[in-house]
Formats: sequence, structure tokens, C-alpha cells
Amino acid sequence: MATSIDTTNGLLDAVLDDLATVIGGIEPGQLTGPTPCTEFDVALLRDHVIGWLTTFSAGFADSGGQAPRASLDGYHAPEDAAAAAAAVRQASADLTRAVRAGAAERPLRIGEAAMPGDLALGMILWEYLMHGWDLARATGQPWAPPAEAVAASLEFAPAMLTEDYQGVGKPFGPAVPVPESAPALDRLLGMSGRDPAWRPAR
Repeated sequence: MATSIDTTNGLLDAVLDDLATVIGGIEPGQLTGPTPCTEFDVALLRDHVIGWLTTFSAGFADSGGQAPRASLDGYHAPEDAAAAAAAVRQASADLTRAVRAGAAERPLRIGEAAMPGDLALGMILWEYLMHGWDLARATGQPWAPPAEAVAASLEFAPAMLTEDYQGVGKPFGPAVPVPESAPALDRLLGMSGRDPAWRPAR
């Protein structure tokens, strides 16, 4: 059963609030540490997460749905942890306000590409559930998103995980086998190419 725009928006708001807490808890000495996204250390993943969140938020807020950038070339998130967390909260508030005003009923445009707004919102929820876990696990912080958010992404993700997007060298790594009896978040992680048992090497 498809999740409504209002429901997805509310779940995303909760997930981003948790994400802001995680980002605010990153210590300077952790910035060069590894993450489950092997191409990113903690600092680069923080840049990726905040850079795209502010991009998506601005795109939804734009009257034509046009995001301000098509890549993060040259973008750097605030270095101060509190300022970085504040950037997440501000982008989340802006996105929520835009969606409540009907922004998800029109396409979100990034560069020349366009995606239906409701589909983009579901994708953002899924992506930030995963990246929140990535950063929390990499920095030894808890990550316990709402069960409803995980359930919505478990329903959403399979249609997006095509051969074009999942596999070696693709946006999502190969699926990691996870027992059907595992917690829902672990199943979503495995489906999305992450090992739920991942820990940074000591």
C-alpha cells in the first residue's frame, strides 16, 4: 500500500531530526574514519548528506521545482558540528514547509532530469534512513528510526533497485543476504547493499 505524501513528509521530518542529532554528535577526530559507504570517509559522507539535503530542499521550495545544483562539486558542509546539525534542521524545516504547500505534487528537477515529487520524497526518506545509519554506525552513535519509516522504505526500495542502480560500482552495492526473520531495519540495510553487522575497524 503506497504511503501518502503527508505521511512520508512526517516520517522524513522525524528521520532528519534524528540525523541532525547524529551529525551534531560527530567528533573532530572521527572525520577521517571509514563509513559503510566505502568511497566516503565520515567528513565526505557528511558533505554528501548535507549537500544533497539542502539541494533537495531548495528544489522543492522553488516555484518550478528546480534544484540549485546538479552535482556537489566544490560543496563543503559546515565544519562545526553544531552548525552542520543546524543546516540539517533548517533544510528539513524548509522541505517540510514546501511539501505542505504542495511541492511534492509537481516534479523535482535536478539539472535536466526530473522525477515526480512524491517519488522523490520516498527516495529521500529511504536514502536518509540509510545514510543516517551509515554515519551513526561509523561514529558509534545510536540509530533507531521510526518503524513506520523503515516499513515505508521496505515497500518503496525494491522498485528502485534495478540493475542500473545496484551492483559493483553503482549507487547501491550488491544486496547483502539478511535472514527474513531479521529486524526490519536490517532487512532494509541488506536490500540496500549494506551489511548490518558492519563496524569500523579498531
